Amino acid sequence: MPNISRDEVAHLAKLARLAVTAEELDVFAGQLDQILDAVAKVGEVAGDEIPPTSHAVPLTNVFREDVVRPGLTQQQALSGAPAAEEGRFRVPRILGEEQ
Repeated sequence: MPNISRDEVAHLAKLARLAVTAEELDVFAGQLDQILDAVAKVGEVAGDEIPPTSHAVPLTNVFREDVVRPGLTQQQALSGAPAAEEGRFRVPRILGEEQ
């Protein structure tokens, strides 16, 4: 017995604003039915004694440790800028005055 009907697939396609043919409705109904069966099998296996996990294997942090290092001064950062004003980068206006 299918979990999802052809009419339900048509309704989902309409909600998603997808134009699908009659043949595609049959194909999608079969594919969605397989997906729902697979999800149901996972639901049967996962019990209360099995803790939820986000990954099948444990993950380790592959990032380096944060090390505080000196950065650029304001003058050094602005020295290569095409335009600066009041200690900040000056960029062309992209919005009008209507704020």
